[in-house]
Amino acid sequence: MQAVRSILVVLDPEHAHSRALTRAKLIAGVTGARLHLLMCDRKHDHSALLSLLGSQLHDDGYDNVTHEQTWHETLHESIIAVQQAEGCELVIKDHRPDNPLKKALLTPTDWKLLRQCPCAVLMVKNERPWTGGVILAAVDVGNEDEDHRRLHASIIDHGYAIAGLAKGELHVISAHPSPMLASADPVYQLSETIEQRYREACQRFQAEYGIAPECLHVKEGPADVIIPEIEQEYDAVVTVIGTVARTGITGALIGNTAEVVLDSLQGDVLVLKSEEAAAHLAELARG
Repeated sequence: MQAVRSILVVLDPEHAHSRALTRAKLIAGVTGARLHLLMCDRKHDHSALLSLLGSQLHDDGYDNVTHEQTWHETLHESIIAVQQAEGCELVIKDHRPDNPLKKALLTPTDWKLLRQCPCAVLMVKNERPWTGGVILAAVDVGNEDEDHRRLHASIIDHGYAIAGLAKGELHVISAHPSPMLASADPVYQLSETIEQRYREACQRFQAEYGIAPECLHVKEGPADVIIPEIEQEYDAVVTVIGTVARTGITGALIGNTAEVVLDSLQGDVLVLKSEEAAAHLAELARG
């Protein structure tokens, strides 16, 4: 989080009170990051509101604030175009769930943003303060290639930074698969040995970040089920989750765990990209 020097805050023309702006102020207050306020609307002029918000932020001590209104074909394309032009390392946006019928017919805008935005995206789901809360970092330590290892480190690092920012407690979760009797590797034939392997893979995070054993959760089951269960059990205020680019597919598609849990999680969701995915998406955005 300390490396974030520029934050893109997406404001919703239909909701005057922005939860995204509240979170952006919290982060910028600690990191000193620039805030770039964005209103995406092709029908109405919001320049007066943007100017007012900018003035209020300046009065509150945020000296580096800029703003704009724009529209490029779709909402997610508008956001990504501005993120690239402004060089923002973090996009913060309110998330309001689509109704089930609309979701069945159309890919939700926020899913498209998570899939295609090259930088980290924080989806703000409620107004609850982060202060003193549990921060949940979700890692898939079953994947141990170099790109995944760097992504895991980034997820834990961001979770640790947010916990420090909010004076909260960092918890780490990793969901592991059920036993497979047909597996060639005997480790994956028993739940106990699978869990042990996952716990051992998490030990370096425990050592580096001082994560207590009771704050490490290794559970059997699908990640999109286990993550919301742990989030609700510990009443987590933020869940940090990641994605790696899939080779062989046009565009870097997010693993659907983040998309599925987006609506089922109660707290905010920070989605990080692997370095490979971020570079590929930035190239697509420039093209």
